[in-house]
Amino acid sequence: MKYIKHISAILLSLSLLSCNSIFRDEPFDKLAETQIWGDEQLLDEYTARWYRNMDNGFYILVSTIIKNLGEEYEPWYGDQLTVGRSDWYQAGYGDMLKGSQTIYNNRGKLLWENYYTMIRSINTLMEHEAELPASMRSRLMGEAHFFRAWYYYKLLRQFGGALIIDHTYNPLEKTETFPRASFEEMVEFITKEAEAAASLLETDVPEIMTGRATKGAALMLKAKTYFWVSGEHFQNVDKPYLGFEDNRSLEMLDLAAKEYDRVMALNKYHLIPISSITKEGVVSEYRNIFLTKNSMESIWEVQHSDDGNFTSGGFGHKLDRDAAPPSLTGVNCAYNPTQNHVDEYRMANGKRITDADSNYDPQNPYEGRDYRFYANILYDGAEWKGTTIETHYTASDGGYIPGKDITPYDSSTTSSMTRTGYYMAKFLRESQQIDQDETYASSQNCILWRYAELLLDYAEIDFKLGRPGDALDKINQIRRRVHMPELTTITWEDITNERRVELAFEKTTYWDILRYGTAQKVMNGSTNPLYGCRIIFEQDGSKTVILNRVVNGNNNNTRSFSPRQYFYPIAWDDIRYHGIEQNPDWNEV
Repeated sequence: MKYIKHISAILLSLSLLSCNSIFRDEPFDKLAETQIWGDEQLLDEYTARWYRNMDNGFYILVSTIIKNLGEEYEPWYGDQLTVGRSDWYQAGYGDMLKGSQTIYNNRGKLLWENYYTMIRSINTLMEHEAELPASMRSRLMGEAHFFRAWYYYKLLRQFGGALIIDHTYNPLEKTETFPRASFEEMVEFITKEAEAAASLLETDVPEIMTGRATKGAALMLKAKTYFWVSGEHFQNVDKPYLGFEDNRSLEMLDLAAKEYDRVMALNKYHLIPISSITKEGVVSEYRNIFLTKNSMESIWEVQHSDDGNFTSGGFGHKLDRDAAPPSLTGVNCAYNPTQNHVDEYRMANGKRITDADSNYDPQNPYEGRDYRFYANILYDGAEWKGTTIETHYTASDGGYIPGKDITPYDSSTTSSMTRTGYYMAKFLRESQQIDQDETYASSQNCILWRYAELLLDYAEIDFKLGRPGDALDKINQIRRRVHMPELTTITWEDITNERRVELAFEKTTYWDILRYGTAQKVMNGSTNPLYGCRIIFEQDGSKTVILNRVVNGNNNNTRSFSPRQYFYPIAWDDIRYHGIEQNPDWNEV
Protein backbone atom coordinates (compact mmCIF):
# COMPACT_ATOMS: atom_id res chain seq x y z
CA MET A 1 0.00 0.00 0.00
CA LYS A 2 3.01 2.30 0.05
CA TYR A 3 2.30 3.16 -3.57
CA ILE A 4 -0.51 5.58 -2.74
CA LYS A 5 1.18 7.49 0.04
CA HIS A 6 1.05 11.25 -0.50
CA ILE A 7 -1.07 10.85 -3.65
CA SER A 8 -3.44 13.63 -2.58
CA ALA A 9 -0.75 16.30 -2.86
CA ILE A 10 0.27 14.94 -6.23
CA LEU A 11 -3.31 15.04 -7.48
CA LEU A 12 -3.67 18.66 -6.50
CA SER A 13 -0.66 19.53 -8.60
CA LEU A 14 -1.92 17.57 -11.59
CA SER A 15 -5.39 19.12 -11.40
CA LEU A 16 -6.91 15.79 -12.39
CA LEU A 17 -9.53 15.71 -9.62
CA SER A 18 -11.58 17.96 -7.45
CA CYS A 19 -9.75 18.94 -4.28
CA ASN A 20 -12.31 17.27 -2.01
CA SER A 21 -10.27 14.10 -1.61
CA ILE A 22 -7.27 15.92 -0.17
CA PHE A 23 -9.27 16.63 2.98
CA ARG A 24 -9.86 12.96 3.79
CA ASP A 25 -8.92 12.02 7.33
CA GLU A 26 -7.81 8.47 6.51
CA PRO A 27 -4.08 7.96 6.00
CA PHE A 28 -3.97 6.54 2.46
CA ASP A 29 -1.03 4.24 3.22
CA LYS A 30 -3.12 2.50 5.91
CA LEU A 31 -6.29 1.82 3.92
CA ALA A 32 -7.46 -1.73 3.22
CA GLU A 33 -7.36 -2.80 -0.43
CA THR A 34 -11.09 -3.49 -0.39
CA GLN A 35 -11.65 0.17 0.45
CA ILE A 36 -9.50 1.37 -2.47
CA TRP A 37 -10.83 -0.75 -5.34
CA GLY A 38 -14.41 0.32 -4.75
CA ASP A 39 -13.80 4.04 -4.16
CA GLU A 40 -13.77 6.27 -7.26
CA GLN A 41 -11.78 9.09 -5.68
CA LEU A 42 -9.18 6.79 -4.17
CA LEU A 43 -8.78 5.03 -7.50
CA ASP A 44 -8.17 8.32 -9.29
CA GLU A 45 -5.59 9.15 -6.65
CA TYR A 46 -4.03 5.71 -7.06
CA THR A 47 -3.59 6.15 -10.83
CA ALA A 48 -2.30 9.73 -10.44
CA ARG A 49 1.12 8.37 -9.50
CA TRP A 50 1.44 6.80 -12.94
CA TYR A 51 0.98 10.25 -14.46
CA ARG A 52 3.33 12.04 -12.08
CA ASN A 53 6.15 9.58 -12.73
CA MET A 54 5.72 9.24 -16.49
CA ASP A 55 8.12 12.13 -17.22
CA ASN A 56 9.53 15.00 -15.16
CA GLY A 57 8.85 17.59 -17.85
CA PHE A 58 10.52 20.85 -16.84
CA TYR A 59 10.46 19.96 -13.15
CA ILE A 60 13.94 18.58 -12.51
CA LEU A 61 16.93 20.78 -13.12
CA VAL A 62 20.46 19.44 -13.53
CA SER A 63 22.21 20.08 -10.25
CA THR A 64 25.05 18.97 -8.05
CA ILE A 65 22.81 16.26 -6.61
CA ILE A 66 21.95 14.70 -9.97
CA LYS A 67 23.28 11.34 -8.72
CA ASN A 68 20.18 11.16 -6.56
CA LEU A 69 17.74 12.07 -9.31
CA GLY A 70 16.08 10.20 -12.12
CA GLU A 71 15.33 11.73 -15.48
CA GLU A 72 16.04 15.36 -16.23
CA TYR A 73 15.98 17.43 -19.39
CA GLU A 74 17.53 15.16 -22.05
CA PRO A 75 18.42 17.83 -24.66
CA TRP A 76 21.27 19.00 -22.39
CA TYR A 77 23.18 15.94 -23.61
CA GLY A 78 22.79 16.62 -27.32
CA ASP A 79 24.40 19.50 -29.22
CA GLN A 80 21.58 22.06 -29.37
CA LEU A 81 21.93 23.19 -25.75
CA THR A 82 24.57 23.48 -23.08
CA VAL A 83 24.54 25.06 -19.61
CA GLY A 84 26.07 28.18 -18.14
CA ARG A 85 27.07 26.97 -14.69
CA SER A 86 30.66 25.73 -14.56
CA ASP A 87 30.14 23.85 -11.27
CA TRP A 88 27.72 21.47 -12.98
CA TYR A 89 30.60 20.10 -15.02
CA GLN A 90 32.31 19.00 -11.83
CA ALA A 91 29.15 17.24 -10.58
CA GLY A 92 26.66 14.71 -11.93
CA TYR A 93 26.03 16.55 -15.19
CA GLY A 94 29.71 16.51 -16.07
CA ASP A 95 29.97 12.85 -15.07
CA MET A 96 27.14 12.03 -17.47
CA LEU A 97 28.85 13.94 -20.27
CA LYS A 98 32.02 11.96 -19.65
CA GLY A 99 30.20 8.62 -19.60
CA SER A 100 31.15 7.79 -16.00
CA GLN A 101 30.48 4.17 -15.03
CA THR A 102 29.47 5.26 -11.55
CA ILE A 103 26.93 7.86 -12.60
CA TYR A 104 25.42 5.60 -15.27
CA ASN A 105 25.07 2.77 -12.75
CA ASN A 106 23.36 5.09 -10.27
CA ARG A 107 21.04 6.62 -12.87
CA GLY A 108 20.27 3.23 -14.40
CA LYS A 109 19.33 1.77 -11.02
CA LEU A 110 17.03 4.70 -10.20
CA LEU A 111 15.24 4.59 -13.54
CA TRP A 112 14.93 0.81 -13.59
CA GLU A 113 13.48 0.68 -10.08
CA ASN A 114 11.11 3.58 -10.70
CA TYR A 115 9.65 2.04 -13.85
CA TYR A 116 9.12 -1.36 -12.21
CA THR A 117 7.55 0.28 -9.17
CA MET A 118 5.00 1.81 -11.53
CA ILE A 119 4.52 -1.48 -13.38
CA ARG A 120 3.88 -3.30 -10.10
CA SER A 121 1.27 -0.69 -9.16
CA ILE A 122 -0.40 -1.11 -12.57
CA ASN A 123 -0.38 -4.90 -12.36
CA THR A 124 -1.95 -4.73 -8.91
CA LEU A 125 -4.87 -2.66 -10.15
CA MET A 126 -5.37 -4.85 -13.21
CA GLU A 127 -5.66 -7.93 -11.02
CA HIS A 128 -8.58 -6.26 -9.22
CA GLU A 129 -10.48 -5.39 -12.40
CA ALA A 130 -13.64 -7.17 -11.30
CA GLU A 131 -13.78 -5.09 -8.10
CA LEU A 132 -13.54 -1.72 -9.85
CA PRO A 133 -16.67 0.45 -10.04
CA ALA A 134 -18.53 -0.24 -13.28
CA SER A 135 -18.84 3.51 -13.89
CA MET A 136 -15.07 3.90 -14.39
CA ARG A 137 -13.79 0.38 -14.98
CA SER A 138 -13.28 0.79 -18.72
CA ARG A 139 -11.39 4.06 -18.35
CA LEU A 140 -9.20 2.77 -15.50
CA MET A 141 -8.29 -0.38 -17.40
CA GLY A 142 -7.53 1.71 -20.49
CA GLU A 143 -5.18 3.89 -18.45
CA ALA A 144 -3.60 0.79 -16.91
CA HIS A 145 -2.89 -0.75 -20.31
CA PHE A 146 -1.62 2.60 -21.58
CA PHE A 147 0.82 3.11 -18.75
CA ARG A 148 2.04 -0.47 -18.79
CA ALA A 149 2.89 0.13 -22.45
CA TRP A 150 4.37 3.54 -21.60
CA TYR A 151 6.76 2.30 -18.91
CA TYR A 152 7.86 -0.66 -21.03
CA TYR A 153 8.44 1.75 -23.92
CA LYS A 154 10.73 3.77 -21.65
CA LEU A 155 12.51 0.60 -20.55
CA LEU A 156 12.99 -0.37 -24.19
CA ARG A 157 14.52 2.99 -25.11
CA GLN A 158 16.83 3.15 -22.11
CA PHE A 159 17.73 -0.48 -21.42
CA GLY A 160 16.80 -2.51 -24.48
CA GLY A 161 15.01 -5.79 -23.82
CA ALA A 162 13.79 -5.81 -20.21
CA LEU A 163 11.86 -8.20 -17.93
CA ILE A 164 8.26 -8.54 -19.09
CA ILE A 165 6.29 -8.88 -15.85
CA ASP A 166 2.53 -8.87 -16.36
CA HIS A 167 1.46 -9.89 -12.83
CA THR A 168 2.39 -9.13 -9.26
CA TYR A 169 4.84 -11.41 -7.54
CA ASN A 170 6.53 -11.55 -4.17
CA PRO A 171 9.99 -13.16 -4.13
CA LEU A 172 9.66 -13.61 -0.35
CA GLU A 173 6.69 -15.93 -0.89
CA LYS A 174 7.67 -17.62 -4.14
CA THR A 175 10.87 -17.79 -6.11
CA GLU A 176 10.10 -16.44 -9.56
CA THR A 177 12.59 -15.14 -12.09
CA PHE A 178 12.17 -13.58 -15.51
CA PRO A 179 14.39 -13.70 -18.62
CA ARG A 180 15.40 -10.66 -20.64
CA ALA A 181 12.96 -10.13 -23.46
CA SER A 182 14.09 -9.68 -27.03
CA PHE A 183 13.31 -6.54 -29.04
CA GLU A 184 10.72 -8.63 -30.87
CA GLU A 185 9.01 -9.60 -27.62
CA MET A 186 9.16 -6.08 -26.22
CA VAL A 187 7.60 -4.59 -29.35
CA GLU A 188 4.85 -7.20 -29.36
CA PHE A 189 4.05 -6.62 -25.69
CA ILE A 190 4.09 -2.81 -25.85
CA THR A 191 1.99 -2.57 -29.00
CA LYS A 192 -0.59 -5.06 -27.71
CA GLU A 193 -0.90 -3.07 -24.50
CA ALA A 194 -1.23 0.19 -26.45
CA GLU A 195 -3.89 -1.36 -28.68
CA ALA A 196 -5.81 -2.59 -25.63
CA ALA A 197 -5.62 0.94 -24.23
CA ALA A 198 -6.86 2.45 -27.49
CA SER A 199 -9.87 0.12 -27.50
CA LEU A 200 -10.90 1.30 -24.03
CA LEU A 201 -9.99 4.99 -23.96
CA GLU A 202 -12.04 7.83 -25.41
CA THR A 203 -10.87 10.20 -28.13
CA ASP A 204 -12.06 13.13 -26.03
CA VAL A 205 -12.24 13.37 -22.25
CA PRO A 206 -14.30 15.70 -20.05
CA GLU A 207 -12.61 18.97 -19.21
CA ILE A 208 -12.10 17.95 -15.59
CA MET A 209 -10.02 15.01 -16.84
CA THR A 210 -7.87 16.99 -19.25
CA GLY A 211 -4.40 15.51 -19.32
CA ARG A 212 -5.48 11.91 -18.88
CA ALA A 213 -4.58 9.30 -21.48
CA THR A 214 -6.74 9.22 -24.61
CA LYS A 215 -7.20 6.96 -27.62
CA GLY A 216 -4.96 9.29 -29.65
CA ALA A 217 -2.14 9.07 -27.10
CA ALA A 218 -2.40 5.27 -27.08
CA LEU A 219 -2.23 5.03 -30.88
CA MET A 220 0.66 7.49 -30.91
CA LEU A 221 2.50 5.34 -28.37
CA LYS A 222 2.00 2.30 -30.58
CA ALA A 223 3.31 4.21 -33.61
CA LYS A 224 6.26 5.59 -31.66
CA THR A 225 7.26 2.11 -30.56
CA TYR A 226 7.47 0.87 -34.15
CA PHE A 227 9.20 4.10 -35.19
CA TRP A 228 11.80 3.79 -32.42
CA VAL A 229 12.82 0.22 -33.21
CA SER A 230 13.13 1.05 -36.93
CA GLY A 231 16.26 3.02 -36.05
CA GLU A 232 19.48 2.17 -37.80
CA HIS A 233 21.24 1.37 -34.54
CA PHE A 234 18.87 -1.51 -33.74
CA GLN A 235 19.30 -3.57 -36.92
CA ASN A 236 21.62 -6.56 -37.49
CA VAL A 237 22.77 -6.81 -33.86
CA ASP A 238 24.40 -9.73 -32.05
CA LYS A 239 22.14 -9.77 -29.00
CA PRO A 240 18.35 -9.98 -29.51
CA TYR A 241 17.72 -7.77 -26.45
CA LEU A 242 19.69 -4.94 -28.11
CA GLY A 243 17.82 -4.96 -31.42
CA PHE A 244 16.89 -7.21 -34.31
CA GLU A 245 19.29 -9.90 -35.50
CA ASP A 246 18.35 -9.03 -39.08
CA ASN A 247 17.22 -5.74 -40.64
CA ARG A 248 13.59 -5.05 -39.79
CA SER A 249 13.72 -1.29 -40.34
CA LEU A 250 11.39 -1.03 -43.35
CA GLU A 251 8.89 -3.42 -41.82
CA MET A 252 8.76 -1.38 -38.60
CA LEU A 253 8.41 1.87 -40.54
CA ASP A 254 5.46 0.46 -42.46
CA LEU A 255 3.77 -0.61 -39.21
CA ALA A 256 4.41 2.84 -37.72
CA ALA A 257 2.81 4.50 -40.74
CA LYS A 258 -0.37 2.47 -40.29
CA GLU A 259 -0.67 3.66 -36.69
CA TYR A 260 0.02 7.29 -37.61
CA ASP A 261 -2.78 6.95 -40.15
CA ARG A 262 -5.10 5.90 -37.32
CA VAL A 263 -4.08 8.90 -35.22
CA MET A 264 -4.74 11.24 -38.15
CA ALA A 265 -8.06 9.55 -38.87
CA LEU A 266 -9.33 10.66 -35.45
CA ASN A 267 -9.39 14.17 -36.93
CA LYS A 268 -8.60 15.57 -33.49
CA TYR A 269 -5.04 16.86 -33.91
CA HIS A 270 -3.95 19.64 -36.25
CA LEU A 271 -1.19 22.19 -36.63
CA ILE A 272 -2.12 25.38 -34.81
CA PRO A 273 -2.44 27.92 -37.64
CA ILE A 274 -0.50 31.17 -37.65
CA SER A 275 -2.57 33.94 -39.18
CA SER A 276 -0.06 36.77 -39.04
CA ILE A 277 2.20 37.43 -42.03
CA THR A 278 4.64 39.79 -40.33
CA LYS A 279 7.86 38.61 -38.73
CA GLU A 280 6.81 39.89 -35.30
CA GLY A 281 3.37 38.32 -35.58
CA VAL A 282 4.64 34.92 -36.72
CA VAL A 283 7.22 34.88 -33.92
CA SER A 284 4.60 35.73 -31.29
CA GLU A 285 2.07 33.17 -32.50
CA TYR A 286 4.68 30.44 -32.87
CA ARG A 287 5.93 31.00 -29.31
CA ASN A 288 2.36 30.79 -28.06
CA ILE A 289 2.04 27.22 -29.39
CA PHE A 290 4.26 26.08 -26.53
CA LEU A 291 2.45 28.17 -23.92
CA THR A 292 -1.01 26.80 -24.70
CA LYS A 293 -1.90 23.81 -22.57
CA ASN A 294 -3.51 20.79 -24.23
CA SER A 295 -4.03 22.50 -27.57
CA MET A 296 -5.34 21.07 -30.83
CA GLU A 297 -1.72 20.28 -31.77
CA SER A 298 -0.82 18.47 -28.56
CA ILE A 299 -1.15 14.69 -28.38
CA TRP A 300 0.56 13.97 -25.05
CA GLU A 301 2.08 16.34 -22.54
CA VAL A 302 3.23 16.60 -18.95
CA GLN A 303 0.62 18.43 -16.87
CA HIS A 304 2.44 20.98 -14.73
CA SER A 305 0.58 22.85 -11.96
CA ASP A 306 -1.49 25.75 -13.26
CA ASP A 307 -0.42 27.92 -10.32
CA GLY A 308 3.27 27.12 -10.81
CA ASN A 309 3.56 25.84 -7.24
CA PHE A 310 7.02 24.35 -6.97
CA THR A 311 7.16 23.34 -3.32
CA SER A 312 5.05 21.36 -0.86
CA GLY A 313 4.18 18.69 -3.39
CA GLY A 314 3.43 21.08 -6.23
CA PHE A 315 4.38 20.24 -9.80
CA GLY A 316 5.22 23.65 -11.18
CA HIS A 317 8.75 24.40 -12.32
CA LYS A 318 11.33 27.17 -12.62
CA LEU A 319 11.95 27.11 -16.36
CA ASP A 320 11.63 30.88 -16.86
CA ARG A 321 13.91 31.68 -13.94
CA ASP A 322 16.44 29.00 -14.89
CA ALA A 323 16.61 30.11 -18.52
CA ALA A 324 16.52 33.91 -18.12
CA PRO A 325 19.60 36.13 -18.62
CA PRO A 326 21.12 37.47 -15.39
CA SER A 327 19.95 41.00 -16.23
CA LEU A 328 16.39 39.67 -15.99
CA THR A 329 17.06 37.99 -12.61
CA GLY A 330 17.92 34.59 -14.04
CA VAL A 331 20.32 32.62 -11.87
CA ASN A 332 21.21 29.21 -13.29
CA CYS A 333 21.41 29.99 -17.02
CA ALA A 334 20.58 26.36 -17.68
CA TYR A 335 19.56 26.57 -21.32
CA ASN A 336 22.25 27.97 -23.64
CA PRO A 337 21.56 27.36 -27.35
CA THR A 338 24.77 26.54 -29.20
CA GLN A 339 26.13 28.00 -32.40
CA ASN A 340 25.87 24.45 -33.76
CA HIS A 341 22.10 24.79 -33.48
CA VAL A 342 21.90 28.43 -34.60
CA ASP A 343 23.60 27.44 -37.86
CA GLU A 344 20.78 24.94 -38.52
CA TYR A 345 18.30 27.74 -39.15
CA ARG A 346 18.15 28.53 -42.84
CA MET A 347 17.55 31.92 -44.35
CA ALA A 348 14.08 33.38 -44.83
CA ASN A 349 14.47 32.66 -48.56
CA GLY A 350 14.84 28.95 -47.71
CA LYS A 351 18.55 28.75 -48.53
CA ARG A 352 21.20 27.23 -46.28
CA ILE A 353 23.58 29.79 -44.80
CA THR A 354 26.38 28.04 -46.73
CA ASP A 355 24.64 28.40 -50.10
CA ALA A 356 26.26 30.94 -52.40
CA ASP A 357 22.92 32.63 -53.11
CA SER A 358 21.67 32.63 -49.52
CA ASN A 359 22.34 36.34 -48.83
CA TYR A 360 23.86 35.34 -45.49
CA ASP A 361 26.17 38.02 -44.07
CA PRO A 362 28.68 36.66 -41.51
CA GLN A 363 29.01 40.15 -40.04
CA ASN A 364 25.25 40.38 -39.54
CA PRO A 365 24.44 36.73 -38.90
CA TYR A 366 20.97 37.27 -37.44
CA GLU A 367 19.40 39.12 -40.33
CA GLY A 368 16.98 37.44 -42.72
CA ARG A 369 16.67 34.08 -40.94
CA ASP A 370 13.87 31.52 -40.61
CA TYR A 371 11.19 33.06 -38.35
CA ARG A 372 11.59 30.14 -35.95
CA PHE A 373 15.09 31.38 -35.16
CA TYR A 374 13.67 34.61 -33.75
CA ALA A 375 10.99 32.67 -31.85
CA ASN A 376 13.39 30.17 -30.29
CA ILE A 377 16.62 32.10 -29.65
CA LEU A 378 17.56 35.24 -27.73
CA TYR A 379 20.62 36.70 -29.47
CA ASP A 380 22.56 39.93 -29.29
CA GLY A 381 20.08 42.65 -30.27
CA ALA A 382 16.91 40.60 -29.67
CA GLU A 383 14.02 42.22 -27.80
CA TRP A 384 12.74 40.47 -24.68
CA LYS A 385 10.69 41.72 -21.74
CA GLY A 386 10.94 45.28 -22.97
CA THR A 387 14.72 45.29 -23.11
CA THR A 388 17.38 44.66 -25.73
CA ILE A 389 19.55 41.58 -25.18
CA GLU A 390 23.23 42.52 -25.01
CA THR A 391 25.63 39.60 -25.30
CA HIS A 392 28.38 41.53 -27.09
CA TYR A 393 31.61 43.05 -25.82
CA THR A 394 32.57 46.67 -26.34
CA ALA A 395 36.23 47.41 -26.89
CA SER A 396 37.69 50.11 -24.66
CA ASP A 397 41.15 51.27 -23.79
CA GLY A 398 42.84 48.33 -22.14
CA GLY A 399 40.13 45.69 -22.57
CA TYR A 400 36.59 44.71 -23.39
CA ILE A 401 33.44 45.58 -21.49
CA PRO A 402 30.85 42.75 -21.43
CA GLY A 403 27.21 43.53 -22.20
CA LYS A 404 24.61 43.40 -19.45
CA ASP A 405 23.48 39.90 -20.40
CA ILE A 406 26.94 38.40 -19.99
CA THR A 407 27.52 40.13 -16.66
CA PRO A 408 26.48 38.89 -13.18
CA TYR A 409 23.23 40.58 -12.24
CA ASP A 410 23.42 43.57 -9.89
CA SER A 411 25.36 42.59 -6.78
CA SER A 412 24.99 38.84 -7.36
CA THR A 413 28.28 37.29 -8.35
CA THR A 414 26.83 33.78 -8.29
CA SER A 415 24.37 34.22 -11.14
CA SER A 416 25.41 32.37 -14.26
CA MET A 417 25.47 33.68 -17.80
CA THR A 418 25.50 32.22 -21.27
CA ARG A 419 28.69 30.57 -22.48
CA THR A 420 27.52 30.63 -26.09
CA GLY A 421 26.22 34.17 -26.56
CA TYR A 422 22.61 32.92 -26.71
CA TYR A 423 19.66 32.37 -24.41
CA MET A 424 16.60 30.22 -25.03
CA ALA A 425 13.21 31.82 -25.78
CA LYS A 426 11.18 28.78 -26.81
CA PHE A 427 8.83 27.55 -24.05
CA LEU A 428 9.37 30.78 -22.04
CA ARG A 429 6.56 33.15 -21.13
CA GLU A 430 7.69 36.71 -21.75
CA SER A 431 5.16 38.05 -19.24
CA GLN A 432 6.21 35.62 -16.50
CA GLN A 433 7.19 37.40 -13.30
CA ILE A 434 10.60 36.23 -12.14
CA ASP A 435 11.52 36.80 -8.53
CA GLN A 436 13.06 34.90 -5.66
CA ASP A 437 9.78 33.41 -4.44
CA GLU A 438 10.50 29.67 -4.45
CA THR A 439 6.84 28.75 -3.97
CA TYR A 440 5.29 30.00 -7.21
CA ALA A 441 7.15 29.82 -10.47
CA SER A 442 6.29 28.65 -14.01
CA SER A 443 3.33 26.58 -15.16
CA GLN A 444 3.87 25.76 -18.86
CA ASN A 445 3.18 22.14 -19.72
CA CYS A 446 5.99 20.14 -21.28
CA ILE A 447 4.73 18.81 -24.63
CA LEU A 448 6.01 15.30 -25.32
CA TRP A 449 4.24 14.60 -28.62
CA ARG A 450 2.49 17.00 -30.96
CA TYR A 451 1.06 16.84 -34.44
CA ALA A 452 4.08 18.53 -36.02
CA GLU A 453 6.23 15.68 -34.72
CA LEU A 454 3.82 13.15 -36.19
CA LEU A 455 4.19 14.83 -39.60
CA LEU A 456 7.98 14.84 -39.29
CA ASP A 457 8.04 11.18 -38.27
CA TYR A 458 5.80 10.32 -41.21
CA ALA A 459 7.98 12.34 -43.60
CA GLU A 460 10.93 10.15 -42.58
CA ILE A 461 8.85 7.04 -43.18
CA ASP A 462 7.66 8.23 -46.59
CA PHE A 463 11.17 9.11 -47.69
CA LYS A 464 12.66 5.79 -46.56
CA LEU A 465 9.82 3.81 -48.12
CA GLY A 466 10.29 5.50 -51.49
CA ARG A 467 7.50 8.08 -51.36
CA PRO A 468 9.42 11.39 -51.65
CA GLY A 469 6.37 13.29 -52.87
CA ASP A 470 4.42 12.41 -49.73
CA ALA A 471 7.41 13.33 -47.58
CA LEU A 472 7.65 16.69 -49.34
CA ASP A 473 3.97 17.42 -48.71
CA LYS A 474 4.31 16.79 -44.97
CA ILE A 475 7.44 18.91 -44.63
CA ASN A 476 5.80 21.75 -46.52
CA GLN A 477 2.75 21.66 -44.23
CA ILE A 478 5.07 22.59 -41.38
CA ARG A 479 6.99 25.17 -43.39
CA ARG A 480 3.80 26.86 -44.62
CA ARG A 481 2.64 27.27 -41.06
CA VAL A 482 5.65 29.49 -40.24
CA HIS A 483 5.60 31.23 -43.63
CA MET A 484 8.84 29.66 -44.86
CA PRO A 485 9.17 29.02 -48.62
CA GLU A 486 7.95 25.60 -49.65
CA LEU A 487 10.55 23.13 -50.88
CA THR A 488 10.18 21.90 -54.45
CA THR A 489 12.26 18.76 -53.97
CA ILE A 490 13.21 16.84 -50.84
CA THR A 491 16.45 15.31 -49.56
CA TRP A 492 17.26 13.41 -46.38
CA GLU A 493 19.17 16.46 -45.14
CA ASP A 494 16.07 18.61 -45.72
CA ILE A 495 14.00 16.28 -43.55
CA THR A 496 16.46 16.02 -40.68
CA ASN A 497 17.14 19.76 -40.73
CA GLU A 498 13.45 20.59 -40.61
CA ARG A 499 13.11 18.19 -37.69
CA ARG A 500 16.01 19.80 -35.80
CA VAL A 501 14.56 23.29 -36.28
CA GLU A 502 10.86 22.57 -35.70
CA LEU A 503 11.53 20.33 -32.69
CA ALA A 504 14.39 22.43 -31.31
CA PHE A 505 15.03 21.77 -27.60
CA GLU A 506 12.15 19.29 -27.40
CA LYS A 507 12.96 15.97 -25.80
CA THR A 508 12.72 13.98 -28.99
CA THR A 509 15.84 15.68 -30.43
CA TYR A 510 18.01 13.77 -27.96
CA TRP A 511 16.38 10.43 -28.75
CA ASP A 512 16.79 11.06 -32.48
CA ILE A 513 20.55 11.03 -32.03
CA LEU A 514 20.37 7.56 -30.50
CA ARG A 515 17.78 6.30 -33.00
CA TYR A 516 19.93 7.36 -35.94
CA GLY A 517 22.98 5.70 -34.38
CA THR A 518 24.95 8.95 -34.61
CA ALA A 519 25.52 9.52 -30.89
CA GLN A 520 29.21 8.59 -31.05
CA LYS A 521 29.75 11.42 -33.51
CA VAL A 522 27.28 14.04 -32.28
CA MET A 523 27.86 13.65 -28.54
CA ASN A 524 31.66 13.48 -28.58
CA GLY A 525 33.61 16.71 -28.20
CA SER A 526 36.42 15.46 -30.42
CA THR A 527 34.11 14.96 -33.43
CA ASN A 528 31.47 17.61 -32.69
CA PRO A 529 32.78 20.39 -30.44
CA LEU A 530 30.17 22.86 -29.25
CA TYR A 531 30.52 26.46 -30.44
CA GLY A 532 29.32 29.84 -29.30
CA CYS A 533 29.50 33.33 -30.78
CA ARG A 534 31.56 36.24 -29.46
CA ILE A 535 30.65 39.64 -30.88
CA ILE A 536 32.92 42.65 -30.31
CA PHE A 537 32.01 46.25 -31.02
CA GLU A 538 35.34 47.81 -31.88
CA GLN A 539 36.34 51.35 -30.98
CA ASP A 540 36.36 52.39 -34.64
CA GLY A 541 32.67 51.46 -34.97
CA SER A 542 33.25 48.16 -36.76
CA LYS A 543 32.06 44.77 -35.51
CA THR A 544 33.97 41.52 -35.13
CA VAL A 545 32.10 38.22 -35.05
CA ILE A 546 34.07 35.24 -33.75
CA LEU A 547 32.82 31.67 -33.52
CA ASN A 548 34.60 30.03 -30.61
CA ARG A 549 34.52 26.67 -28.87
CA VAL A 550 32.60 26.57 -25.62
CA VAL A 551 35.07 26.36 -22.75
CA ASN A 552 35.09 25.91 -18.98
CA GLY A 553 33.73 22.42 -18.90
CA ASN A 554 31.80 21.52 -22.01
CA ASN A 555 34.68 21.11 -24.43
CA ASN A 556 36.16 18.22 -26.35
CA ASN A 557 37.85 16.86 -23.23
CA THR A 558 34.62 16.38 -21.26
CA ARG A 559 32.00 15.36 -23.85
CA SER A 560 32.36 11.67 -24.51
CA PHE A 561 30.05 8.97 -25.80
CA SER A 562 30.99 5.31 -26.26
CA PRO A 563 28.90 2.48 -27.77
CA ARG A 564 27.88 1.16 -24.34
CA GLN A 565 26.02 4.41 -23.59
CA TYR A 566 23.25 3.62 -26.05
CA PHE A 567 21.76 1.60 -23.18
CA TYR A 568 21.93 2.14 -19.43
CA PRO A 569 23.23 -0.65 -17.19
CA ILE A 570 20.43 -2.64 -15.60
CA ALA A 571 20.24 -2.62 -11.78
CA TRP A 572 22.89 -5.09 -10.69
CA ASP A 573 20.70 -6.67 -7.99
CA ASP A 574 18.28 -7.78 -10.69
CA ILE A 575 21.11 -9.00 -12.90
CA ARG A 576 22.11 -11.36 -10.09
CA TYR A 577 18.63 -12.34 -8.90
CA HIS A 578 17.21 -13.11 -12.34
CA GLY A 579 20.48 -14.49 -13.75
CA ILE A 580 20.35 -12.32 -16.85
CA GLU A 581 23.03 -10.68 -19.00
CA GLN A 582 24.03 -7.09 -18.35
CA ASN A 583 24.17 -4.62 -21.23
CA PRO A 584 27.58 -4.70 -22.91
CA ASP A 585 30.71 -3.19 -21.35
CA TRP A 586 29.21 -2.06 -18.04
CA ASN A 587 30.92 -2.98 -14.80
CA GLU A 588 29.64 -2.76 -11.25
CA VAL A 589 31.65 0.01 -9.57
